[in-house]
Amino acid sequence: MINKRLLVKNLLAHNDENSFYDKKRFIDIGQKEGKAKFLKHVCALANSNPNNNSFIVVGVEDEDNKIVGVDFFDDSKIQNLVNAYLDNPPLISYENIPFPHLPEGKVVGLVTIKSNGKVCALRKNIWKYYGGMVFFREGSISLPKAYDIELKNRNDNAVANIEQHAKNNIELTLDGVIDFINNRHPDMESSYKVFKEQFVVCWAGNKKKVKNETYFSRVDIELINEQVKLFYSTLDEVTISYDEHSFTTIEYVQLGLAKRQKYYPLEKVVITFNDNGTYQIQSDLIFDPPQYDKKTLHHIYNTNNSLLEKIKKKIDLKPSEQNDLEHLPDTYLICYLNGFEEAKEQMEIGRSLLKNENPEIYLTLKESLRILRKVKYS
Repeated sequence: MINKRLLVKNLLAHNDENSFYDKKRFIDIGQKEGKAKFLKHVCALANSNPNNNSFIVVGVEDEDNKIVGVDFFDDSKIQNLVNAYLDNPPLISYENIPFPHLPEGKVVGLVTIKSNGKVCALRKNIWKYYGGMVFFREGSISLPKAYDIELKNRNDNAVANIEQHAKNNIELTLDGVIDFINNRHPDMESSYKVFKEQFVVCWAGNKKKVKNETYFSRVDIELINEQVKLFYSTLDEVTISYDEHSFTTIEYVQLGLAKRQKYYPLEKVVITFNDNGTYQIQSDLIFDPPQYDKKTLHHIYNTNNSLLEKIKKKIDLKPSEQNDLEHLPDTYLICYLNGFEEAKEQMEIGRSLLKNENPEIYLTLKESLRILRKVKYS
């Protein structure tokens, strides 16, 4: 069983970026350019390593390997994105790796890429890249190649050694449990469960009961053996259940207009643990978004746009407009879910405008965009 925090450290210590490893300060698959560049690197790493894993480490400074972290990113549908744009797509996973020195909510992203043994190519045009393009790694750079396309593996031993040195042990697991409960979440109710005598899942959150159902907020869930953060949210409500073989979460989001708010189930995730030391994660989107009168939403959408224009021009908002601004992330999300596709672009604009002006609403906007991303790639 591989300790992913050790794996990241070993990758960073392995000279510099090469044909099986890349590092990024951040990735942005919400924008067309960022999505295209990400797909290019995935394609190149898969083609350059047909027999073993390749990796992208996200949240690291390029010049000095300083680990600065990125926001928790729980896009379980990232495989769908790769499948939509690449022929012979590799298997891909994105995992969130906590590091002790990073602030709450910040992690290192680890993208693991496993080729299917065939030449991977862009399926269709995106940004400035054309459908049919094939990429390979040349040193630390992902470059297109139009001739002599042949899959060759040169890194079997290097990758195997790095993964071997990242194997977990009992001491690391115990240290991880103690750190999670005593140091990272001393102010919350924390629990743990051992599955199949091998896997340890820890979770913490603020508990509340509503009609015989227990909900958690400010939830943090980790698979300690692999040092992988499975879930993190400061806003949404989560239910947790488990038996001897599996661990299940259902995430709820609060949506509504004005004071008429309601919790809607968003996604169900089931982790099933096997006797042979493996596990599978199955995520299902169970979201049925609320539908509203289009005329009402047109009014709300235009009001939100006017608020962003005032913020852009640094015009002071009236108290009533300030109240509307607090609801802007949720109402933009509702507009998008009801057919206002331009709302996503407005949310991106709002995120950049509000990052320094209003950090609380900025965080809520990020959560709304996270939900939107899940819905889009489901």
